[in-house]
Amino acid sequence: QVQLVESGGGLVQAGGSLRLSCVASGRTFSNYAMGWFRQAPGKEREFVTAITRAGSSTRYADSVKGRFTISRDNAKNTVYLQMNSLRPEDTAVYYCAREKVPYTIVVHTTPGEYDYWGQGTQVTVSS
Repeated sequence: QVQLVESGGGLVQAGGSLRLSCVASGRTFSNYAMGWFRQAPGKEREFVTAITRAGSSTRYADSVKGRFTISRDNAKNTVYLQMNSLRPEDTAVYYCAREKVPYTIVVHTTPGEYDYWGQGTQVTVSS
C-alpha cells in the first residue's frame, strides 16, 4: 500500500508563492510518474501538472504554465510543486497522485490514470 502525504499549503496574498511537497511511502516511487491535481469548491478535480519518473518530461495545465513548476527528488520519495504569482482562482485543495502504470514515458492528465492519492492540502489565495 502506498501513502502520499502533502504539505505546504496555506493562506497567501495574490502574487505570492507557496511550495507544496508530497512524500510517498514505499520503495517504488522512482518507477512512477507523479501528478498534482486541484479541486475548488463546487468544481470537478482538475489536472495541474505531472512529471515522468526520472523528471525528464513535464506537462502543465494552460492556467498554470509559466507560474508553477513541478519537480521531484527520487532519493527523498518526494514530489514538489512550486507555485509563484498566485491568483485567487488558484484557491483549491491540492492533491498529489501516482500514476497507475509504472515506467510510462508520457504523463497523463485525467484522474482515472492515477491510483493513489494524498489527502490534499488547502491553498487559499486572497485578493
